[in-house]
Amino acid sequence: MTDNTDDIAEDISFQSFDDDCKLLGNLLNDVLQREVGTHFVEQLEKIRVLAQSACNVRQAGIDDMAELLEKQLASELSKMTLDEALMIARAFSHYLTLMGIAETHHRVRKGGNVSIFAKSCDDTFNLLVQGGVSPDDLYNTVCKQEVEIVLTAHPTQINRRTLQFKHIKIAHLLDYNDRPDLTHEDREMVIEDLVREITSIWQTDELRRQKPTPVDEARAGLNIVEQSLWKAVPRYLRRVSNALKKHTGKPLPLTSTPIKFGSWMGGDRDGNPNVTAKVTKDVSLLSRWMAIDLYVREVDSLRFELSMNRCSDELSRLAHEILEEANNENQCEHWNQSASRSQLKNQNPSLPTKLPSRAHLPSFAENGQSEHPRLDIPGSDHNKLNHKDGKFSRSTKSDGGSCKIHSSLASPANSNASSPPSISRSPSQQLLAQRKLYAESQIGRSSFQKLLEPKLPQRPGIAPYRVVLGNVKDKLLRTRRLLEIRLEEGPCEHNPSDYFETKDQLLEPLLLCYESLQSCGSGVLADGRLADLIRRVAIFGMVLMKLDLRQESTRHAETLDAITRYLDIGTYSEWDEEKKLDFLTKELKGKRPLVPYGIEVSPDVKEVLDTFQIAAELGSDSLGAYVISMASDASDVLAVELLQKDARLAVSGELGRACPGGTLRVVPLFETVKDLRAAGSVIRKLLSIDWYRQHIIKNHNGTQEVMVGYSDSGKDAGRFTAAWELYKAQEDVVAACNEYGIKITLFHGRGGSIGRGGGPTYLAIQSQPPGSVMGTLRSTEQGEMIQAKFGLPQTAVRQLEIYTTAVLLATLRPPLPPREEKWRNVMEDISQVSCQCYRSVVYENPEFLSYFHEATPQAELGFLNIGSRPTRRKSSSGIGHLRAIPWIFAWTQTRFVLPSWLGIGAGLKSACEKGQTEELRAMYKEWPFFQSTIDLIEMVLGKADSPIAKHYDDVLVSEERKELGRQLRSELETTGKFVLVVCGQEKLLQNNRTLRRLIENRLPFLNPMNILQVEILKRLRCDDDNHKARDALLITINGIAAGMKNTG
Repeated sequence: MTDNTDDIAEDISFQSFDDDCKLLGNLLNDVLQREVGTHFVEQLEKIRVLAQSACNVRQAGIDDMAELLEKQLASELSKMTLDEALMIARAFSHYLTLMGIAETHHRVRKGGNVSIFAKSCDDTFNLLVQGGVSPDDLYNTVCKQEVEIVLTAHPTQINRRTLQFKHIKIAHLLDYNDRPDLTHEDREMVIEDLVREITSIWQTDELRRQKPTPVDEARAGLNIVEQSLWKAVPRYLRRVSNALKKHTGKPLPLTSTPIKFGSWMGGDRDGNPNVTAKVTKDVSLLSRWMAIDLYVREVDSLRFELSMNRCSDELSRLAHEILEEANNENQCEHWNQSASRSQLKNQNPSLPTKLPSRAHLPSFAENGQSEHPRLDIPGSDHNKLNHKDGKFSRSTKSDGGSCKIHSSLASPANSNASSPPSISRSPSQQLLAQRKLYAESQIGRSSFQKLLEPKLPQRPGIAPYRVVLGNVKDKLLRTRRLLEIRLEEGPCEHNPSDYFETKDQLLEPLLLCYESLQSCGSGVLADGRLADLIRRVAIFGMVLMKLDLRQESTRHAETLDAITRYLDIGTYSEWDEEKKLDFLTKELKGKRPLVPYGIEVSPDVKEVLDTFQIAAELGSDSLGAYVISMASDASDVLAVELLQKDARLAVSGELGRACPGGTLRVVPLFETVKDLRAAGSVIRKLLSIDWYRQHIIKNHNGTQEVMVGYSDSGKDAGRFTAAWELYKAQEDVVAACNEYGIKITLFHGRGGSIGRGGGPTYLAIQSQPPGSVMGTLRSTEQGEMIQAKFGLPQTAVRQLEIYTTAVLLATLRPPLPPREEKWRNVMEDISQVSCQCYRSVVYENPEFLSYFHEATPQAELGFLNIGSRPTRRKSSSGIGHLRAIPWIFAWTQTRFVLPSWLGIGAGLKSACEKGQTEELRAMYKEWPFFQSTIDLIEMVLGKADSPIAKHYDDVLVSEERKELGRQLRSELETTGKFVLVVCGQEKLLQNNRTLRRLIENRLPFLNPMNILQVEILKRLRCDDDNHKARDALLITINGIAAGMKNTG
């Protein structure tokens, strides 16, 4: 439950932070007075003052008085009508959100005033060099380092995207307001802009009224790239390069990629039937389209900047060739324009009185037939307009890259029987089609484009950079149009040489421009916008973020069941592991396809096969890894390798050439405690298979990737046991790879909350087992964490630096292992007791499930519409099939945050009672893993609130289950007591005063939200169909999430 910005700054200036909170609060009050009236604002202030008094009294240790004030607050809120409750919830929710914006702003602002950031590249490189790392070792390690941040669509982002953009505007206004050179009039204008944004926020519906689709989620991820990462990446790389040059004498190579980005949005189909093969293809193409669109904008700006004439001979030759080709095409275009216009003059039928019967439909039908001529990609090449034999066709030059698209105007007799009937075209319809074709062709657009585009120079000595970059832009525009046609599923043939398909093709002319500027003594120009663009291309490539695919292992087994039964060789899933491996290995070594042509399978199996076909069509140029969730055996990996191989054979046969890119990395995801314990054995078994080991060496640079899951392991056994099992699993997997001489990349599936492996990035990486971070790392960033960490360019730059420096330190100065074997034994004992305590409550107590449903808003979370996937993997009411996110989310809302601490108090208490207190304190001081585990638990306990959790129990829980609540609150108190014993502190968050004060600042707004939520839940459970009560509840959920700073 740590605040998501803890990485960015150790401290903030509370004076200026309080000033901004007061400013935003007063502006919101002004807006509310204007929008809903003075009476409401007075009522709101009365509630806030009452809540503030209760907080002050409780912090002073006068619990009885605090309880009386809280009861009075509950009484005031219970008297409200639903309309009043809804308005109060909205107001407090916006207060908490505005406080969060101010907090993030001041963390960034604090960092901006520090000459050398803690954990910055400059600071870390200096520490390493001073510590004995040679400049050459530092340089080589940084240049080879590969960190990939994978953005996922896990449903934990509460705020609508509309509101997120408005929040970003407010953050920018606060930043602008800090400028010392503003006049009084300037500041008044800033205040006016803030008022406008806050008014707009108040008048905007906070709730999503329908679930997002997977494509919507992917667009949200792409928006993060466009609004923030696109700006942040060049700044971040400049920091790395400048620090590297300062401490090693050499800058970062232009095409070095210490950070990359991946995505699961549109590829994660684990338990989400809405993510189909078509969705994956569309999202991948959309990502490519966005990349090209962003590059078009950058190249346009660069063309304006690089107006100089002096260049290298090589660039001059290229510019000359481009101009010669353009002049030849212009002559051809002039002749063709004249011919086409004369054709049009010869036909002058009357205009139609009504539209054709199917004019409202797309220009192509599902079977590829069409009533209307399909348009070519607009490009610089002129395409002849022909009309003969009742068909419109567009001819291209033999070397042109334009799509050849033919639309038949066939009569019904010539149509396919399953096609919609065609209608013969009248002369007027033909004229309309011709005019449309003319308007959208290069001919029709050429005059207008010439007004916008600067005329190409006639001599190569004039602005050669503009000539070359103009050619790059033309090729980018053709590529963008091609992607649009592919997204529309329009058929076309194209010449790959006329489009950008790989990042190397785009880098080639850019690097030529860079080298030319350097050779002509214009290095200062080369290292500006051009260098930034080259670095963006290197990092983002042609897809911005490569898309991972994820599917559950049982789905692959079901697919192989269907195939083996069809082939009459048995049922795959009924075979033992050795028989599966023999079968899979034999098929992988063979050259024939496995899946019979025309096999009839169930829709679920067909979807799996379709996914592998799309993966083969897109290849590793567009896709990243294929992740197998709930992996438990070596056969789970080989099954995916076989299905992938088979699909690539089939697609290659259809294309008549090799599939694009290489095979996808197949990554087993070990999630449950049982699977984590077996992870090392599974990897050893895989690497002992000659075919697999050679495949890894040949196709994946000798690197095995393994993913470890934090969410399900925590739900399975509790946070402490999960952390220890994850630590041991990573050690074992690293050892297994080392035994076979294979490199390892660990992929960490972290969530936002502590209960799902969240926490400060730096702390998490620095507490990994020694040898598990050797210059490479993949990690997920999910839901609300994406916006919090990467929503603003300033915060994104800092987060990227933190990832870089943490991985660098873990590589060159690995964290210390346990000092002695005895410490491992102590961990085993604590883990065993902790797991037993956790499972005895969550899985073995028959009353717990009912208590969970009564005491939390878990059942109502589905109304939030924050994710495209269901909350459960299977239709079962038990905890086992409930996803980890709603499990954590529900307990976060009640401020009990039970999954993050349950069982830990019992484990620590057991160790202390055995006389191991001093041992635990030594472990805390000297073992980074144990220290980070305890520190994260302390942060959770600092946010947990037993009196608020008790209020949920008192009002919502049945009498027979209230005793369970009392026992759990007692366990929370025990956990806090023994965490303090281990830390050697007297009070929680004693060493993190900033976080403690920030939490205390939120309480006067957060506590009323919780009490109001209890009241609304009580009413809603008596009237399930009350939509107004449901809206009020959802707004309290939003507000509490804003106050807790994360959700699931």
